[in-house]
Amino acid sequence: MNPEKIQHYGDALYEALRQGKTLPPLTEEAPDITIEDAYRISQRFLQRRLDAGERVVGKKIGVTSKPVQDMLGVFQPDFGFLTDVMECPDGANIPIAGKLIQPRAEGEIAFRLRKDLQGPGVTEQDVLDATATIIPCFEIVDSRIDDWKIKIQDTVADNASCGVYVFGRHEVDPRDFDLPSLKMTIYKNGERHCEGLGSAVQGNPLTAVAWLANTLGEFGIPFKAGEVILSGSLAPLIPVVAGDEMSLEIEGVGGCRCRFV
Repeated sequence: MNPEKIQHYGDALYEALRQGKTLPPLTEEAPDITIEDAYRISQRFLQRRLDAGERVVGKKIGVTSKPVQDMLGVFQPDFGFLTDVMECPDGANIPIAGKLIQPRAEGEIAFRLRKDLQGPGVTEQDVLDATATIIPCFEIVDSRIDDWKIKIQDTVADNASCGVYVFGRHEVDPRDFDLPSLKMTIYKNGERHCEGLGSAVQGNPLTAVAWLANTLGEFGIPFKAGEVILSGSLAPLIPVVAGDEMSLEIEGVGGCRCRFV
């Protein structure tokens, strides 16, 4: 795909974000789009956000668990970038109008890094060694593509369908836990909605984060000390509307919550 098309689609996604609208799938308008093309579109999309004053504070991996892959019809992970503007505090009231378009909530384990890490060749042990803490997290995914009609190229171009994210107040040392066995319970409007284990994310959240480090390493992009890495949803995506309240608990770790207004 030529540079003009890359810029065009990146700008279109940025305007969709700002105007709260959706676009037809890029894969319908440009059937020959590659994942590398999509990544370069996402870079243009991200650059527009940075030019507007946002700051990169981490990265995310998505579509890592089978329930999410089955729901979206996307059967390989995607990746994107987190900015400071996307972060919401624990217990936040998150406005949908003007901020989100077609949001869905994901319960995740986030990793806060204590040192730099760059692929290729990153292992699960490398990830553990580079991690300071893990944090209970809601990622509120939000596609700028019509009706979530996405293929892998669409979601990569759209910054891995990232909307906003919410961290819990408590951070813990991952070395104190067996991460694949961590059990998360998600509640919607005060009622138990679903459960998931850390093993839902490629067998181990460390495996997912290592994959992301190695994938971004191919593009020369490192993880940096102090950044947060979202490792992927432990359960199916949950559509939310104004008035919904979401909370989650990870056994022995803690939880977080948010409300949509």
